[in-house]
Amino acid sequence: MALADAQKHRLFAYRPETGEERYSSLLGVPILRGGRVLGVVVIQNQTAREYGDEEVEILETTAMVLAEMVAGGQITDIREARYDSEDAALPQRLEGRALSPGLAKGVAFIHQRRVAIDRMLSDDAVQEEARVRVALEALHIQLDAALERPDLSASGEHREVLETFRMFAEDRGWVRRINEAIHQGLSAEAAVQRVQEETRVRMSQASSGLLRERLLDFEELTNRLLRQLMGGDEDVGLQLPEHTVLVARSLGPAELLNYEAGALSAVLLEEGSANAHATIVTRALGIPLIGRVNGLLSRVDTGDDVLVDAANGVVYLRPGDELTANFDVALEAQGTRQETYRNLRDVPAETRDGHRVSLLLNAGLLADVNHLAETGAEGVGLYRTEIPFMMRATYPDVATQTSFYARVLDEAGDRPVVFRTLDIGGDKALPYLQSGAEENPAMGWRATRIALDRPVMLRHQLRALIRASGQRELSVMFPMVAQVSELDALHRLLDMEMERASGLGQELPDTVRVGVMLEVPALAMQLTNLLPRIDFLSVGSNDLVQFLFASDRGNPRLEGRYDSLAPAALIFLKNVCNSCRDAGTQLTVCGEMAGDPVAAMALLGLGYERLSMTAVSVGPVKAMVRSLPLEDLMAYQDRMLHSSAPSIRRYLQGFARDHGVEV
Repeated sequence: MALADAQKHRLFAYRPETGEERYSSLLGVPILRGGRVLGVVVIQNQTAREYGDEEVEILETTAMVLAEMVAGGQITDIREARYDSEDAALPQRLEGRALSPGLAKGVAFIHQRRVAIDRMLSDDAVQEEARVRVALEALHIQLDAALERPDLSASGEHREVLETFRMFAEDRGWVRRINEAIHQGLSAEAAVQRVQEETRVRMSQASSGLLRERLLDFEELTNRLLRQLMGGDEDVGLQLPEHTVLVARSLGPAELLNYEAGALSAVLLEEGSANAHATIVTRALGIPLIGRVNGLLSRVDTGDDVLVDAANGVVYLRPGDELTANFDVALEAQGTRQETYRNLRDVPAETRDGHRVSLLLNAGLLADVNHLAETGAEGVGLYRTEIPFMMRATYPDVATQTSFYARVLDEAGDRPVVFRTLDIGGDKALPYLQSGAEENPAMGWRATRIALDRPVMLRHQLRALIRASGQRELSVMFPMVAQVSELDALHRLLDMEMERASGLGQELPDTVRVGVMLEVPALAMQLTNLLPRIDFLSVGSNDLVQFLFASDRGNPRLEGRYDSLAPAALIFLKNVCNSCRDAGTQLTVCGEMAGDPVAAMALLGLGYERLSMTAVSVGPVKAMVRSLPLEDLMAYQDRMLHSSAPSIRRYLQGFARDHGVEV
């Protein structure tokens, strides 16, 4: 910008309070590097003058030199040079999927994974093979050291993930393919990269989400080996500023362990899923994580200030002072709330007017069961048995399953555990069970439908559950049941396994309780025949509401169109509750509704008394329960059920404000 009389420009503003001197002419050019605007360099003159092309070129050359000096850290810290473009320099709000909850504030650090190779060819295959052996040995030592970290020494799925990852590094087929490439004239590095590319092409075409997640594990392993070949893994033990927010496209399960323990405040990913190995490890470390943040890497740079709301899946880049101040208040409030929730651990979940509510945990990992003591939950209302199956490359045999279920029961102690049998299919694929592509997998070949078509899998699981229970109570819940006849067929398989165990002289469970997860609306039309056949019923609100409204909850175009607190959904749930109460059948809600304080309040208003949720939801829901005048809510909510509004959520929030209910 070259202006002879800057004061006549439409954007001119004089700010005497800044100490700015009066001027007439101005010449300014951007400081650019790699297409990014790091700042500007400006000269001013008190007298009016025209700046010519030669002067502009001189200032542009000066700006180029400054850009290299800034990038090299010779002028300023990289945190002060974080501007991208006219738009990206401004605060931005991005949304993703909350994978590990919590609030965090910190400075962005871009995780680098790619390794550049300088030497592609070699005529000494023996030497290159030897280099690969040495690098693999160093890699094994590195992974063993990671497993000994004190924050990961406890047992649990996160440790099993890392141990399995360690086993990948010993895969003979992988090493054999690398050596074959070396004998074709490639260097060790080029051979590793070729095998990586071939595997990437093969696995990236797979329709299975699980196989694509395993590709991430393989990518990390390959890059670790490449860095060893090129002189060591420079990322290991990397020193980071305090309160670092790690930003990456994706992460392998051990990559978090490259960074100094305690330095990471949060992790942001462009990709990522709830069942990815990296997600499991992140949860075990207690680090907030948001995944599936579209365009993240194109909008953030190392040194950017970041606010992370991993409770709602929201990221704020380069926030202004006002937003940061508000977020600081939220962080402080989070700390206060957490302390309040910890203080509620040993007090009963009882409403202000004396109604008791049972709060239970949803779990899918052994580490989740450990939260029973710290939350004060009464038991595990839903144990998702499919997650350990999804984390393995091969089907676990009966002995492996027995050992795992026994550990779950041991960890739970005298608290009850409800095991849901395999809910696979749909978006939860197993690499060793090929089902083929389906146009509508959520309503396709999954869960009970697979179990009845492949009864051996279910019989093995039931056999392991019976053995693991020993002389304890066994509670088994069957998912995705649509007809009473399906339950009868499932029950026959359970009876066969009980008879088999008895015939072999094995210890049998003291009590066997059988339940069903209500997800398919058609099953609610059969409660008269169903309830006498079962000991308990659990409402899976996620799928149930999806099927009630014929609304794919994974479709972003339908997000927010239908609410679980719509009168139609609540009337449906009330009828189910009334039927179970009349039949004396234990009833629990174990979907996302149970962990949302407002939705949980609505469920209590319908007559539900048992709610199962994630560990982080127990404290907020218990605080809601203990501040709730339930009988007043029931009278109010009954009137609202006949509303024509698409949802009564805001009415319930108003009730909560008026009656001092903590939601």
